[in-house]
Amino acid sequence: MSENFAGDSGTRGDSSPEPDADAAEGAADDRPTVYDLAPDCTLEDAAVDELYHAEVNGVVDYGVFVDLSDAVSGLVHESNLDGDYAVGDRLIVRLTEVKENGDVAFDDVDPDDYRTETVAHEPTVSRVRGLTPGDEVTVEGEVVQAKQTGGPTVFAVADASGVLSCAAFESAGVRAYPEVEVGDMVHVSGAIESRENALQLEVDSLTRLPDERAAEARDRFEAALDERAEPADVEPLVDWEAFEPIHEDLRELARLLRRTVLAGRPIRVRHHADGDGMCAAIPVQLAVENLIEEVHGDPDAARHLFKRLPSKAPYYEMEDVTRDLNFALEGRARHGQKLPFLLMLDNGSTEEDVPAYENLAHYDIPIAAVDHHHPDPEAVGPLLDAHVNPYLHGEDYRVTTGMMCVELARLVDPSLTEELEHVPAVAGLSDRSKAEAMDDYVALAEGAGYDESDLLDIGEALDYAAHWLRYSEGKTLVNDALNVGCDDEARHEELVEFLSERAERDVERQLDAVEDHVDHERLASGAHLYRIDLDEYAHRFTYPAPGKTTGELHDTRVKETGDPVITIGYGPDFCVLRSDGVRLDIPNMVTELNEELPEAGVSGGGHLVVGSIKFVKRRRSEVIETLVEKMAGAEIDEALSSTIALDD
Repeated sequence: MSENFAGDSGTRGDSSPEPDADAAEGAADDRPTVYDLAPDCTLEDAAVDELYHAEVNGVVDYGVFVDLSDAVSGLVHESNLDGDYAVGDRLIVRLTEVKENGDVAFDDVDPDDYRTETVAHEPTVSRVRGLTPGDEVTVEGEVVQAKQTGGPTVFAVADASGVLSCAAFESAGVRAYPEVEVGDMVHVSGAIESRENALQLEVDSLTRLPDERAAEARDRFEAALDERAEPADVEPLVDWEAFEPIHEDLRELARLLRRTVLAGRPIRVRHHADGDGMCAAIPVQLAVENLIEEVHGDPDAARHLFKRLPSKAPYYEMEDVTRDLNFALEGRARHGQKLPFLLMLDNGSTEEDVPAYENLAHYDIPIAAVDHHHPDPEAVGPLLDAHVNPYLHGEDYRVTTGMMCVELARLVDPSLTEELEHVPAVAGLSDRSKAEAMDDYVALAEGAGYDESDLLDIGEALDYAAHWLRYSEGKTLVNDALNVGCDDEARHEELVEFLSERAERDVERQLDAVEDHVDHERLASGAHLYRIDLDEYAHRFTYPAPGKTTGELHDTRVKETGDPVITIGYGPDFCVLRSDGVRLDIPNMVTELNEELPEAGVSGGGHLVVGSIKFVKRRRSEVIETLVEKMAGAEIDEALSSTIALDD
């Protein structure tokens, strides 16, 4: 019998008198002991000839069945009963026999006086990782999900080595173990079975650990999470001194993502809907989904625990956060899940993101951002659990989010390295990065079988797909276009050829439409300024979108002039900006416009040389003319080049 029990001078009922003076002075207590088994106790915690508190769970002609715990039950034969009992009655029994077939027999006893001792079960705890069908086990861990089905209640229990699905049946559609909640530390015991290509424990007992033991179990759990969350020891794909401090930040984020998966929390990704945003999101998605499948031992687990969605704006809009929050709260209500971890990619660093983040803060949803837009760290820093941005280390937007997220994915799952070698070059070319490492990235991609024209076509195909997908994930389509997680090389090549050719055709058609309507002037600084009214002269609601249209027009003028160029594409209540060779500092211009034209409702942002602005429709003329005045006084810096094609 287990000796892990605590003495209790109290008893069931009033049959145990107050201790007398001798007992109080430490005299031996020779009263019989009646043991009270904790709910998770097994027969290993009991012994023949000992007395136990029991509860009647069934009455038959030949006796009564009693429970000593969730896992210890047996029969008191009618010949050994001293009274009449009904289901739910409590009594004291003596364990008289454990038969070879596992049946347990008891006698009904009624001691005049006794003392009670509670027996706590200290099982041999098994790790989730390595379990096989047929194992009889006890797992210690945190309940990370409690889902009620039409049949059993399914609990997901995490122990840092993995997450195990545990099915407990009370009756069809009825919540089993209603006292157990998500976040509790528990012992769960039963047999391991195979269900739909995944392991499932058929629950014999599920016990919420008492406070002191729960705290000890929690400490063990957290320490094990920390150990297993350690990211892989991999070096960046190219030797780039400027990237070293950023890589350290990515290590910390990889540790946080791994820990999130190990703890059974869902992950939701929001990314900018362009080539760089997809080059960032797809590798991270593949790496995290691989880890989820490994941790849960279930090829279908990622479908329920990972969600990726594009954002058209380069910041987190209230429309997007409201949808995300509603989805998360429904998941908690319907599926008993924890609220998700939010990962922002290629956006999320600016003051425009703050209202959305504050909305999530009401529910304590953790947030991390990997971005290369000019940040407002004082605004977003208090709301982020992790923030990776080249500007935080004296670098700028030339370090694209796709470049960073390929390294993040490799830190989470280094086995993906070979499959991702071309992606940083696609990201850099899509964003027209002029980082000093671009030659190395292109050379790395060439070694993997992609020449520069292939990389440009892939980026164009991604942009084209993103435009038509709008707010949809398009997982298989974009994976095949990027050739990450794609199982058919020929399909990848055919798809890229088709999408990139369609994109090129539509861009040419758009440039033909606007060419005769572009206004040009020479600013006092010597820079060329080009303006185009996209609402009047461009094809709308088709590819390319206003941001892409402005970017393509801008690129043609840069090639034609060889001089510093600024291009403004505008509509009724927005404008998109591109610059080569002129230091615009668009985030600062937005701030100044708000101060000078408060009635115009100016919002937006971007980089030093690329951005988008929204405003009140009837104030368009004032906003654009004031903006042009600021551009006329902007510093000429021929080292600066625009890099991003913006959406609406």
